Amino acid sequence: MITPTDLPELDARLAADESLGLRLRLAFASIHPETSRTLLAAHGPAGAVARIGAAKSRGSRALEAVAVAAPERAGQLAAFGYQVMFKGDAAYPPRLASRPDAPDLLFVLGSWRHLPTVAVVGTRRCTPYGRNLATAYGHAIAAAGWVLVSGLARGIDGAAHRGTVAASGVGVAVLGCGLDVAYPREHARLRDELVENGGAVVSEYPPGTPPEAWRFPPRNRIISGSSQAVVVVEAAIKGGALITANTAMDQGVDVFATPGDVGKESAAGANRLIRDGAHPVLEPADLVAELELILGQARVKTESEADWPWEGITINLLASSRGLTVPEAAAALSRAEIAGAVVRHGDHYYPTLGGGS
Repeated sequence: MITPTDLPELDARLAADESLGLRLRLAFASIHPETSRTLLAAHGPAGAVARIGAAKSRGSRALEAVAVAAPERAGQLAAFGYQVMFKGDAAYPPRLASRPDAPDLLFVLGSWRHLPTVAVVGTRRCTPYGRNLATAYGHAIAAAGWVLVSGLARGIDGAAHRGTVAASGVGVAVLGCGLDVAYPREHARLRDELVENGGAVVSEYPPGTPPEAWRFPPRNRIISGSSQAVVVVEAAIKGGALITANTAMDQGVDVFATPGDVGKESAAGANRLIRDGAHPVLEPADLVAELELILGQARVKTESEADWPWEGITINLLASSRGLTVPEAAAALSRAEIAGAVVRHGDHYYPTLGGGS
């Protein structure tokens, strides 16, 4: 597993490769991602920086940003523990790297692991039903050993991240602002918990970038492009969740959606996705079963043999001890039995020699 922390020190890399410094300076110009990509493709790093420097009509902010020397930028980033993943690095998410519109670089705090990845997205204006379901999905994805990616926004995104954290799973939050900007403010602790749990927060925008509205739609291509599946819990006809889902379909990524009340605006987008070919999923066990067809066998988290009660464990006991529903616990134990991690005798399950993973 390669993580951003395995990368050589940024200042050493910049000293060895001048083009990396130019690319970093271009990123700090904080222009629209499509503009940056077009400039790089047409003129290369040096030409792109030069053209921004010549475009005085763009205003002083971009001009001042590209004028700062790359080593100074490296020092600023290192002071806060931020890493930089350039496209082409081994640590850069491989699925995302294959996309023609992938960011040239990403600012990262924490570790973005190369594990099966699932995006869970939805509306900020979700119902209690949608919020609870998103939390359950986040929990189930974490328990399966997969990485959950979302946008840390209010509503469905935040609920999914909370489910991941509650299950001690690995999550990645893709921001539409700088890593040092708490947005929304009430999710600052949630952001920190994702990193503490072994996950990451990432952004293509440099530290200090404010959460301006035009910055959020482009980040959806990072969410979908780095995932092997996208799950839409609740979504209106217009909004970031539908942008992410439609982008995923264009990228050939499997899209799942939870059907909802046809009379509710918050369900209209997900219902339309199902009408247009998205896979319907009804609850966490159903979602895990569907995802296993794409991602492979889910990891079943079981206690070591010494931690299990001598009389074995029942479905109800597993559910109460793990905060699962009874169907979720039953599905988990069934998968563990199929994988050979447990053996069933009557209503009780016992770990096999060596235990589960």
